[in-house]
Amino acid sequence: MNALNINNSEGSRDLDIAWLIQQLRRASTPTDTVSLIQTLSARKTTVENTEEIIAAFIEILSHHHPSVPAAAVEGLVKLAPHSVEPLIAAFRASADHGLQAYIVQALAKIGDGRALDLLLEVVGVEVANHCQGNVRRVAARGLGRIGSTSGDLEMIKRAIEKLTWALLKTEDWALRYAATVSLQEIATVEAIASLQQALTQEQDNTVQTRIKTALEEVTS
Repeated sequence: MNALNINNSEGSRDLDIAWLIQQLRRASTPTDTVSLIQTLSARKTTVENTEEIIAAFIEILSHHHPSVPAAAVEGLVKLAPHSVEPLIAAFRASADHGLQAYIVQALAKIGDGRALDLLLEVVGVEVANHCQGNVRRVAARGLGRIGSTSGDLEMIKRAIEKLTWALLKTEDWALRYAATVSLQEIATVEAIASLQQALTQEQDNTVQTRIKTALEEVTS
């Protein structure tokens, strides 16, 4: 099957969503799979079809080729807010760290408040390996997105508290860097106070420079 031909053919507009999902699950190459993801992401769908597409995209987050889950993440972001609850449920149901990492990536990009508890949990988990460290940093950026876009003061407070903890208490310099960027993004009085406190104790030159930049930008 050549998925690119599907995109370009005159009849593509009339292809049934169920057939496209079936082809997605049967696709034999990463190129075809990515093309089908992009085709499905661009289609106007009903609520029922959207749920089916989201389920299919979550399934292929476990694909072995990195281009496929990367495309699925972008597709799930486009399908937000409908994709938020299924992503959270899939995270809770799986013990696959690779799958969970892509789910966190999607939820962090979406920045929906319903993912707050999950992202707080991920940032707060002790790091056992490099991959989990990456996931924590992505989750920290998601907290910045939620904290800067939510109108819920309690939600913003909880995001700042976790980011402050990450900035002041963790050993992972990259996580502290991500927390700095997120606190700058939130830029409330409390977030700025956390950055100022961190500047007095940060020993890593890279993070220290990023904190200074953040403070200059939020106070200028």
